[in-house]
Amino acid sequence: MKLPDLTELAVRNLRESVLRNSLTTIGISVGVASLVAMLSLGIGLQQMASRRLMKSGLFDTVVVTSRRDLRNFGHEENGNAPPPGESKLLDEDARLEIEKLPNVTEVYPDIRFPTTLLYEDKPHLTMVAALPWSAKSTDAFETLQGQFFSNETAHEAVIQKAFAEELLGRTPKPGLDETNARELAGPLLGKELTLRYAQREAATAASNNTASNNGSASQDENLTSAAYSVVSRELKLKIVGVSDLDPESMRGPTRARVFVPLKLAENLHIMLPTDLREISAAAGDQAVYSSVSVRVQDPAKIRGIEDAIKKMGFNTFSILDATRSLQQFFAVLDLFLGIFGSLALAVASIGIVNTLVMAILERRREIGIMKAIGASDGDVKKLFFAEAGAMGILGGIVGVVLGWAIGQVINLGTNVYLKRQSLPPEHFWAVPVWLVGAAILFAFIVSLAAGLYPAGRAARLDPVQALRYE
Repeated sequence: MKLPDLTELAVRNLRESVLRNSLTTIGISVGVASLVAMLSLGIGLQQMASRRLMKSGLFDTVVVTSRRDLRNFGHEENGNAPPPGESKLLDEDARLEIEKLPNVTEVYPDIRFPTTLLYEDKPHLTMVAALPWSAKSTDAFETLQGQFFSNETAHEAVIQKAFAEELLGRTPKPGLDETNARELAGPLLGKELTLRYAQREAATAASNNTASNNGSASQDENLTSAAYSVVSRELKLKIVGVSDLDPESMRGPTRARVFVPLKLAENLHIMLPTDLREISAAAGDQAVYSSVSVRVQDPAKIRGIEDAIKKMGFNTFSILDATRSLQQFFAVLDLFLGIFGSLALAVASIGIVNTLVMAILERRREIGIMKAIGASDGDVKKLFFAEAGAMGILGGIVGVVLGWAIGQVINLGTNVYLKRQSLPPEHFWAVPVWLVGAAILFAFIVSLAAGLYPAGRAARLDPVQALRYE
């Protein structure tokens, strides 16, 4: 039987029992819609997590630490590397060396230090950290009350909302939302903080200052080292913003609550805790960093960047290392969502079997005539397979549209709820092109499988008995 004749017969037979075939097709559509809705939810959640990681500025970032730092971010030591005490310092020379690697867009040091800030003549002990200019585009400052730093060396500060509460003498409340952060920012924006910090000065300059003040004092009697001296300084900072989210969420217990521009912190030559730890190894007055962050042009290149940095004698950590278990979680989630979504399609396949078996009983005489005039068993099977496949493709197309519509309605309703809760909207439902094609193909295959028994039963009919059937 030729394909045009087979198609014409299949379409004609489907039109003869419109109601029954339509109900069967609707059953397939509901099954496909359930499958698409389940899988698109899993895919959408995975994409939302990826977007958040990308926007956080961490997804394309490698954190580099010295092997002298015993924390090592949980990484095992390289057996070919020298002992930690003999490893390279993570200083400015090392930062510049890393910055020359291909596909590296930015390398900035982690400058943070505990200190005392004065607000209205009251001291507040906290951790201060320096932020690069690129941090402005991260999601941590999406709900920033006020503004980001006006320039890279501005004498300005952005404070975290918990520290804002402390400055105002308020007791922290759980679940502080954006409205509360706005209330905190009102009385603080534009006010001044006095930053007290220890500044490194070159030994020569420090010696000259000491000699002019007290010519008989020796260098050992002053707060000096072989490389530099330490001088107490103060700096006025203007509060320009209150951060609702925590830009230090990856720093663990050493999170900062006050943030200043990175260039400003570098120009101040602030004494860091690592400077004291590495005082005997430091060269001149060069700063020694606890860690540096490496921004990579393409996240796919992170693995190669990490390997190159490890060859330099440093330890590395990236968010991709931590997301392997997250990827495994989403893979398992998609599997279970696909299984549960397929159950409705399996039920719909029973409807296909029932519809085609009923068609055999109604068309036994027609099948007998077809076989009597030369149709083979294979031709009969093809006819029933064509009818089953047609219902599967049509049901798959309608099901994909229905599943997409369900996702859009739920996504819209959820965003209305998020808006009422003063939360940013999210798009967590995604139907990629490959899912559309896979769903329609899966519906077609399931329909063909459901048509196996009816097609075989129709092909086995005895034409003589079929012609005698009333």
